[in-house]
Amino acid sequence: MTTLRLDDLKQYSDVLRSRSGEAVTVRFVEPRDAEELQAYFRSLSTRSRYNRFLGAASELPKTELDRFIHVGEADAFSVVAAMTIDGFETFVGEARYAFHADTASLEFGLSIDDRWQGQGIGKALLKNLECRAAALGAERLFGDTLRSNDSMIALARKSGYAFIASPGDWKLVRFEKHLDVEPRDIPCASWRLTATSRQAAMSSVAV
Repeated sequence: MTTLRLDDLKQYSDVLRSRSGEAVTVRFVEPRDAEELQAYFRSLSTRSRYNRFLGAASELPKTELDRFIHVGEADAFSVVAAMTIDGFETFVGEARYAFHADTASLEFGLSIDDRWQGQGIGKALLKNLECRAAALGAERLFGDTLRSNDSMIALARKSGYAFIASPGDWKLVRFEKHLDVEPRDIPCASWRLTATSRQAAMSSVAV
């Protein structure tokens, strides 16, 4: 697994584009984001929250919120997708992922604000997660969603994910994808930093 420098989270930020060309910044969640992140989840429709948490929930439980805002613990990470609206940073999406070194796989879940669904943000965020996964050394990505979550299933299918039964819960379906492309084909800050680190290491060995 690649070691991330969590003392400088901003260096792992990426700027994506919505379908209409608007800038969407994907960055790691920080402790200062706790209140706004909770407000984001509360603002989701009941259906979107149900899909994200795989059950009824009005907000993130305090213990879970604490996990979200402390990235890197137990190889788990949270990112937000933010846009500048009327001069203020506004969360329009989020994702949480965990790297499993024993299986070289990355498990993830994501959501997009109801008002911004259908704008290509989910597709761009998923592509960014694939690059972040490759930078960590993952060879496979997977996630579980409700069989009734048509939006996530459609996004995963369009992005080349295969579907299998989710172990232990008939209400869920698992989507997975093997990373058989070079990370440079899906560039992100995490991969660029990883590549630079590797090049430096190789140069040091060569000397």
